[in-house]
Amino acid sequence: MSTQSPTRPAVTLIANGDLRVSANQACWAAQQEMERQLTQTLADLGWDVRRAHPYKAAQKHGFIGSQKEGMEVFATIDPTAPLIVAESVWQYSHHILHGLITHRGPILTIANWSGTWPGLVGMLNLNGSLTKAGVKYSTLWSKDFTDDFFLTALRRWLEKGKVTHPTRHVQKLAKAKVPARAQKVAQQLADELRTRKAIMGVFDEGCMGMFNAIIPDHLLFPTGVFKERLSQSALYYAASQVTEAEARAVLDWLLAKGMTFHFGQDEATELTEAQVLAQCRTYIAALRIADEFGCDTIGIQYQQGLKDLLPASDLTEGLLNNSERPPVKNDRGRIIRRGQPLPHFNEVDECAGLDGLLTYRVHQALGQPVENTLHDLRWGDHDQSGTVDDFVWVFLISGAAPPAHHIGGYKGTDSLRQPPMYFRLGGGTVRGIAKPGEIVWSRIFIANGKLKMDLGRAKVIELPREETERRWQETTPEWPIMHAVTYGVSRDQMMARHQANHIQVAYANSAREADLAMYAKAALAAELGLEVNLCGTRANGKPF
Repeated sequence: MSTQSPTRPAVTLIANGDLRVSANQACWAAQQEMERQLTQTLADLGWDVRRAHPYKAAQKHGFIGSQKEGMEVFATIDPTAPLIVAESVWQYSHHILHGLITHRGPILTIANWSGTWPGLVGMLNLNGSLTKAGVKYSTLWSKDFTDDFFLTALRRWLEKGKVTHPTRHVQKLAKAKVPARAQKVAQQLADELRTRKAIMGVFDEGCMGMFNAIIPDHLLFPTGVFKERLSQSALYYAASQVTEAEARAVLDWLLAKGMTFHFGQDEATELTEAQVLAQCRTYIAALRIADEFGCDTIGIQYQQGLKDLLPASDLTEGLLNNSERPPVKNDRGRIIRRGQPLPHFNEVDECAGLDGLLTYRVHQALGQPVENTLHDLRWGDHDQSGTVDDFVWVFLISGAAPPAHHIGGYKGTDSLRQPPMYFRLGGGTVRGIAKPGEIVWSRIFIANGKLKMDLGRAKVIELPREETERRWQETTPEWPIMHAVTYGVSRDQMMARHQANHIQVAYANSAREADLAMYAKAALAAELGLEVNLCGTRANGKPF
């Protein structure tokens, strides 16, 4: 991938990867093609590329695959050189964060615009981690690295060492007129949190290298939320103590509600009843532990946590986030949180956990649907069916999506086996197509040593099945999908501003009620000390 000339300037290139060799191998061909295209583009602009680490024949990929390896690579990099981080794969930010923190030359993160090869979400996570760490960087994205937007910005970075993107769609909450009812609800909920504090149950921190997803305690405490640090080993043990009859009762309840499970016989490649029963045990165990410790929200580490001991936690997570779910009793015979979700934050993303808890309380106070979830800001494309003229985002997440968000509820929800590349022991997803409606989107992040929140409005649209299938096949067809159109926020504006791979979403019953819910959550966050910004416009195109 490297090109060198003694007379031309050069950039150093690194490619950070997944911790799982199987994922790195699966994505390597796409990374090679990306680097080929990028190298050619840079050559056309008069620059050489020096790749800082080689292809590893024994592992059959050329990604940095661990923090240890990343440190070895950075020890050989000129700390003043212009540095490009090129991503076509989900990457573990901590593999390279150490080197980027101490790098003195200009840094540019670049992702391929692809749903199939998840460099886009990997880069967004790295960007959020760099922002939290206070590292200066620039960022770009492109489908083939030849479009005018990319070339113009790349030239600027090569010449100036920095490129910025306009964010005129962002305004401070203080400049908006918050409705009196929203402000009143926010004040009441803030007073409650200060008086009767909440507990965030964390089943081990630091999932999948997501440095940006860990809220330092000193920033969390002023919100009235405190962590209960729980062990995944305790969850595993508790799941092992759930009886066969209890697990089967959960599965029978789901089948009676009309949820479909695509069962097969091959444990290695197909979804089996045994895998789902194990997930039902985890669901029961998680509720009982949360009840024991008084948790108002919990997060399970997910992929790198219990993957060698249990099937994936997706089914558990989606059920926890739903108001209507299989009943579970504690050791005193009381049904735990009857008729209520236990807000769950996928991949122990504590920023999403705090957001989900605030969302739940705001929507409950306003009489709006309380189910909420994070999604990956996975990818987007213009609708090819001709249904709408808008750019339509694909919000997609492996776990946490509640059936209440799906067309048809449980009857419109099915479960497929998780891809073996990620989950050796399988487990079923909670797959569905998000129902059309008005939503509030948001993200809590850390910048300049402070907790911040961005919020905006969007609508979920229904697309023809053929277009939905196209989008599923471009991403991960086993996972739940949401077709979202953001109001007043373009693709490039979202990419320029968003500080995470995750985005929080919740429905409201109408556009007017969604606006009110957004204002109330924004005001609540501000009351709790967060710096809050509103992004885009209302549904009618008017500013906030």
